[in-house]
Order: sequence, then structure tokens, then C-alpha cells
Amino acid sequence: MTKTKYAALLRGINVGGNKKVPMAELRQVLQGIGHEDAQTYLQSGNAVFSSAARQDPAVLARALEAAIEAHFGFRVPCLVVEGAYLRAVADACPFPAADLEGKQLHATFCSEQPAESRFAPIDGPAYLPEEYRVGDRVIYLYAPNGLGRSKLAEALAKPAVVKGLDVTTRNWNTVAKLVELTRD
Repeated sequence: MTKTKYAALLRGINVGGNKKVPMAELRQVLQGIGHEDAQTYLQSGNAVFSSAARQDPAVLARALEAAIEAHFGFRVPCLVVEGAYLRAVADACPFPAADLEGKQLHATFCSEQPAESRFAPIDGPAYLPEEYRVGDRVIYLYAPNGLGRSKLAEALAKPAVVKGLDVTTRNWNTVAKLVELTRD
């Protein structure tokens, strides 16, 4: 039987001593709700796992959020995406990922497709050389000086853009590693 591989992207954990989620315990939580082959990457809330049956990623995300809250005592927003989706995101990148440093390119994953109207207030040329492009439930961000100094990242994180969406951002090195870890 073929297994489907998924990546779980947790938002806002292990930052500044808040919402501590040890990766070994996260793997146990994933296994405790029936997932197999649980692995984690870095300490920033990236996990991969497999399931014998293909499942709705949104349902998997809600189940993981509930299990994390039950285990750790606090809510952590989670996005779950299939490995095939991650590969499609990487393949569709509108920026020359192979020519950039991982800290210069980011992907903000969204729980659903953001409407183009959300981006209307953003004057793209005003942020050059930073640029963004919207893909399939993802916002690609090229920030040549890194995310921490990016004014465009601030604009893209405003409520007018992300309100009502679960979003979480990963640098391109992490995206590439998650693609590798979820490969069949």
C-alpha cells in the first residue's frame, strides 16, 4: 500500500522561550494520533509524517492542533500540506531559487488561496528590489537582505492581507529540505 507523505508547519513555537514544543515530543504527538514515519526538521515547527490513506490536509491540521493543545496546554496554529503540493510550490517558484541564498527567498504558506484584492494596497515597485508573487496557496517573497529587514514582508503580514487565513513562512532552505523529506 502506498503511503501519502505530509509536512506539518507549526506557527510561532520555540520563539523567545514562548510556546516550547520539543521536537521529540512533537514526534510522539504525531505518532499518538496515528501518523507514521514522524520526523522533525529544525526546532521551528517543521514535521513530516506519512499516512496509509490519503486524507484532507485541513482535517489533519485541526487534529494536530487539538493533540498539541491537549499535550502542551496551548494552541498552535498548524498547516498540513502534502509532499506533492510542496514539490509543486518549489517547481512553480517564480524566482531563481538555485541562484539565491536560502535567506533571500521565502514561502508564506496559506490555509486557503488569498484573493488578489487583498494585495491591492501593496505598491510593489515601492519595495524594490524586494518582490513578491502569489502562487497556489503560497506567497513567494524575494528579500535580498533577509526577512528580518524586509519592509515588504511587513506589508504582506498586515491584517488586510492575511486576516482570516492561517499563514506561516519558511525560508527556501527549509522548503527545499521539506520537499526532500516528503519525497516518495
